[in-house]
Amino acid sequence: MVKEFAIITKSAEETQNFGIEFAKKLKKGDVIALYGYLGSGKTELAKGICKGLGVTQTVSSPTFVIVNEYSSAKFPKIFHLDLYRLKTLDDIINIGFYDYINENMLVLIEWPEHVEDLLPKNTIKIRLAYTDENENSRWIKLEIN
Repeated sequence: MVKEFAIITKSAEETQNFGIEFAKKLKKGDVIALYGYLGSGKTELAKGICKGLGVTQTVSSPTFVIVNEYSSAKFPKIFHLDLYRLKTLDDIINIGFYDYINENMLVLIEWPEHVEDLLPKNTIKIRLAYTDENENSRWIKLEIN
């Protein structure tokens, strides 16, 4: 059974704060898929999640490096992947995709549409979208199996 939860945040700070609270529920082995258009708040949410997990490193979009790795006391390895620039499944597999999701650590994936069929069954899916309210307002929907 899929559980769903939705919230609207009104700023990047609120999106991060939601991520901080959400992080309290995460455990090793969780894979979080972050869906949304460019600028929809995926990286802001990832920043909040990492902050909530106690990461002290600067969290940034891995768009050009593909994978950032962070750590905290609770999670020795947190992998933050951005698959936007990868064009084929072979490209994604060749970066070690299966190694990341089988590492029993936390994995955050931006642009998971590119690997939908490769995601573990229990992946937590988070969809972010703009709202009509204002340019900083985001609709965030969680889908948890």
